[in-house]
Amino acid sequence: FRGLAATLERLRVDRQLEEALTHGPDPLHLATVFGIDEKTAIRYATAARQLLETDLECDTVG
Repeated sequence: FRGLAATLERLRVDRQLEEALTHGPDPLHLATVFGIDEKTAIRYATAARQLLETDLECDTVG
């Protein structure tokens, strides 16, 4: 793990995105759990939705 910069910011972002991927891309859930602004929650939910859709597309192609 040497050489990998794991800042608190990166860990926080990773945790919020993981929550969105695990529990569904629901901005209200993210805002409630993490106490983040609604616009931020919407951004995370949108990113999670895109990742989930991409993952589904990859699963159906093969």
